[in-house]
Amino acid sequence: MLQFARFAATRAAMAVFTLLLVSLIVFTLMELVPGDCAERYLAFKNTQGQSITVEDIEAERIRLGLDRPFLERWTSWLGNVFLHGDFGQSCILRMDINNLLGDKFLISLGICLAALVFAYLIAIPVGIIAATSKSPLLNNVLRFVSYLGLAMPNFLLALIIILISTVMFGDTLTGLFSKEYRDAPWSFDKLMDFLSRAWLPVLILGWSATAFALQTVRALMSDEIGKLYVTAAEARGISGARLLWRYPARHALGPIFNSLGFDLNRIFNELPIVALIMTLTEAGALLIEALARSNDQQLAGAIIFLLTASIVAVNFLTDVLLALVDPRIRKGILG
Repeated sequence: MLQFARFAATRAAMAVFTLLLVSLIVFTLMELVPGDCAERYLAFKNTQGQSITVEDIEAERIRLGLDRPFLERWTSWLGNVFLHGDFGQSCILRMDINNLLGDKFLISLGICLAALVFAYLIAIPVGIIAATSKSPLLNNVLRFVSYLGLAMPNFLLALIIILISTVMFGDTLTGLFSKEYRDAPWSFDKLMDFLSRAWLPVLILGWSATAFALQTVRALMSDEIGKLYVTAAEARGISGARLLWRYPARHALGPIFNSLGFDLNRIFNELPIVALIMTLTEAGALLIEALARSNDQQLAGAIIFLLTASIVAVNFLTDVLLALVDPRIRKGILG
């Protein structure tokens, strides 16, 4: 028990250090964008017909604290994020980022996690079947489906579904809420309306993730099945599903669960373009708006940091869960 506690504490310390490093990188990238927040905001106001002078820019820079040293501003931003969950103001919109995001990031994270669960619920059993099946027809069908999932982009699948739905049912299935619930406060009816529409982006985002995970599971299982410890278990009379789950699957699925954070990041990376096509009002679309249109680096930095924190949290949880079932992981860290 003490060894496991040391392992968990070590992983937690590594997670915190990773977040600190990511926060420094994100803040530095925000600073490296040409023109500081005062210049970008006043340039935006200038496009609205207001006359802006150099003195106005300097006064805005002092008001925002941009005249302070870099490290002082980073530590102040870091303290607000970690201690208060406050990401400050949007550079362009001049609104609190927390209010701008609202529940948008949680919705995005929920969609991505649901797509991840969907992908693994299909990929793990199907990948094991593909690795153990002796049927050429089944193997070729599964291989074709997985290759199709890897080759067809998610946005193309979204366009195909929208087109078919529009032609056959007269409904594009776009958006996360119906019109009557779009601006309404959360309630049971709004939740049901959300769930009735959220399944489609989950399916689309899980499409390629399922194909990728299926190929990985199949390759790992094929490698483990041929090892001597599996042959020895068969010689002792263990066979069927008990043999697969107790021996090759147990060892093959470890790397799969270790890649959950990577897969979550990959799914979120595909979310913005799907969000634009399906007119989803969540953090993916907001990130595209902040990066490509308004150049609002403060808002983009907040979304990127939240995503990174989610990935770090997922990696920490998977490490701890794997350590519970596999003592070799604890020994690999602690010796």
